[in-house]
Amino acid sequence: MKRSIITTSDGSKTIQIGEWNEQYHSIHGAIQEAKHVFIKMGLNHFLELHKVKSMRVLEMGLGTGLNAFITALEAEIRNLHIHYEAIEAFPVLKHELSQLNYPSLLANKNQESLFETIHDVSWATPNSITTNFTLTKVQQYFSKLEYVSLFDLVYFDAFGPRVQPDLWTPDMFKRMFNALKPRGVLVTYSAKGSVRRAMQSVGFFVERLEGPPGKREMLRATKPA
Repeated sequence: MKRSIITTSDGSKTIQIGEWNEQYHSIHGAIQEAKHVFIKMGLNHFLELHKVKSMRVLEMGLGTGLNAFITALEAEIRNLHIHYEAIEAFPVLKHELSQLNYPSLLANKNQESLFETIHDVSWATPNSITTNFTLTKVQQYFSKLEYVSLFDLVYFDAFGPRVQPDLWTPDMFKRMFNALKPRGVLVTYSAKGSVRRAMQSVGFFVERLEGPPGKREMLRATKPA
């Protein structure tokens, strides 16, 4: 499939898949979306409820690495130790990554190399990216995951249900429910009714929240105690 690099409304770039009319991030702002959905409504929300010094985050869809990069920067700001596991079946190609401008928009000069490091470190083993951020990248299909009570927070950032409906089913969200610890949280940009019902059917408490720029709503799911 033909892929191209486009500039989104906040000046940050993303990858577009022409045949699907789908992007890795919102055309209304890749960075704005990531910060709103995953940091504000996910990480910050969890930390407001639970005053922890370390936590485990699972990202479903490493993609461009934007979410991991922003989270690594946030870990430094908060002096919070994050063990971050990112699942990706089809890693982004190096020449595509070289065209993304996240480091220059988000980081100071001393931090810009973190983005490249996230993509350069080996797969299937824990890597210390900074003193506060440990990354494990797993090249695997989502449907193969069978984690049990390991994670505090899930970033669910798969391609949308319009193009990959099999990733937004009750079976998939049951896997996410099992992967989370009690009181764990899952956030996603999607607000589709079928997604909300799939989450609720496996036991999640689901909230509709204000969405990022260009999107009215998003979803946050919490695993009961």
